[in-house]
Amino acid sequence: MTGTGAWLTVAVPAALVGAASFGMASAVQQRATKQVPNIRTLNPRLLFELVRKPIWLASVGTVIVGLSLQVVALAYGPLMLVQPLLVTSVLFAALHAAWLAHRKLDRIVVLGALGCMSGLSAFLLLARPAGGDETIEPQAIPLAVVLGVITVVCLLAASRFPGEIRVIALALATGVIYGVTAALMKVVASQFRSGGFVEPFQHWVLYAVCLVGPCGFLLSQNAFQQGKLISPALAVITTVDPLVGVAIGIGWFGERVVATPAVLGGQAVAAVAIVGGIVLLTHRGEALRREIEDNESIGSDGTATWG
Repeated sequence: MTGTGAWLTVAVPAALVGAASFGMASAVQQRATKQVPNIRTLNPRLLFELVRKPIWLASVGTVIVGLSLQVVALAYGPLMLVQPLLVTSVLFAALHAAWLAHRKLDRIVVLGALGCMSGLSAFLLLARPAGGDETIEPQAIPLAVVLGVITVVCLLAASRFPGEIRVIALALATGVIYGVTAALMKVVASQFRSGGFVEPFQHWVLYAVCLVGPCGFLLSQNAFQQGKLISPALAVITTVDPLVGVAIGIGWFGERVVATPAVLGGQAVAAVAIVGGIVLLTHRGEALRREIEDNESIGSDGTATWG
């Protein structure tokens, strides 16, 4: 099978079905988080509350299916093809959440999601990262510090500001952690391929994954619980994740990207599209939040996961 044939017959369907799995799971998880007590950020008690919900446990299985399909898609298609397709999970989540809440899909939400997806697609196509290896070098420390500072600032903002600002801050922190986790998993996979099953256990990276990964998942549940809409949080998470991956590829693994003035200008336009999509989703989310509260239309279970 040719490279292009593999993209069309394997990578694209796997990425789209994986995105649908992520979207459906995210919508269900947000709905489930509304049915448990509101718990402070990064408190593991939230997971203990959620694990009692059979529908939430089923959604975790759906996430595993989505992750498996993502691996298949990345095995047969390039990152620049797969990651933008995975951002369609925002649309799938909005559609499924609207269906669960028996509401129509909001057009502005769709527009914002398309803005994020098109901006990310353009950014990755222009960057075209290549080269590098899967060894974390000492020069990774400055970027690690920057990502750590961003995460801490987001958590502080989430503890200080209410509403959609809190949701976006939690989602941004989640996206950063997911991007770091993906990079660390890439290193673990390389160690497994080169040294066998025992090799990863001899390095700190595997243990970092076991610590960082669950923190990211817990943060995602916090973000879902705090938001009235699924789309803003999921759009931020699925957009920031691959962007952090590109930054790590350059800063940690020595990957190279195209950096001509024309490309940098195009990336700036792509970044504007991404930010514009997120701002649109956030603004719409805040407006719908006020509308829901004014109309007192939230059900007894606290769910209003449409859009």
